[in-house]
Amino acid sequence: MLVEVCANSYESALNAENAGADRIELCSELGVGGVTPSVGLITLVKKELNIPVHVLIRPRGGHFTYSDTEFDVMKADILACKELGVEGIVSGILMDDFSVDVKRTQALVDLAKPMHFTFHRAFDWVARTLEAIKQLEAMGVQTILTSGGEASAEQGINHLDAWQKQTSLTIMAGGGVSPKNASKFKDIGLRAIHCSGTSFGNRLNLEGKISMNSTKHLVEDEVAVSSVDTLASIVEAVK
Repeated sequence: MLVEVCANSYESALNAENAGADRIELCSELGVGGVTPSVGLITLVKKELNIPVHVLIRPRGGHFTYSDTEFDVMKADILACKELGVEGIVSGILMDDFSVDVKRTQALVDLAKPMHFTFHRAFDWVARTLEAIKQLEAMGVQTILTSGGEASAEQGINHLDAWQKQTSLTIMAGGGVSPKNASKFKDIGLRAIHCSGTSFGNRLNLEGKISMNSTKHLVEDEVAVSSVDTLASIVEAVK
């Protein structure tokens, strides 16, 4: 069974290979579901790892319906990954009715060729899953990363089982995969699992320090963007 590790750093990527993982999905900021990692991180990981490196192409946290400028960034990131010799791309775009954005996702798949293409957990927001699976098949997507439309892959295991029986694509279980439940996905015949194996360390005593986390930016149904009017007012106030 293929084991893909969601690696959020250089150290995590090295640990994944040392643990026997088959490949990694390289990303940053797991707290928002992952965003595209820096070119520097991709470069170092590609230099040191012997297993395949797939890179998450997601320009921000939040929902999966992107503006024209965000789409341009995604395409530029795919081209950069191709230049760096990355083996796979992990991405996906939805319409605002939670159907697959067929036109734009197809453009990303085509741009990524011959790299492997995984449609990520945006799939878990799709309303008509079997229709979406057929659409992704037709596009040339090879893998769908999904928790079965539930909060965890274990909770969605019946959906994962049913979907794999409907497609030649690889349905890769992801979301809460752990040593306690990993074998369950093999038992139902899935070919791949996705996990992070996260542990925490390097603790500092921050007692008395102000928080640098910004909860106002942890919004999934809206997109934060710098306001021209607000910025112009600040500039006017000091210039």
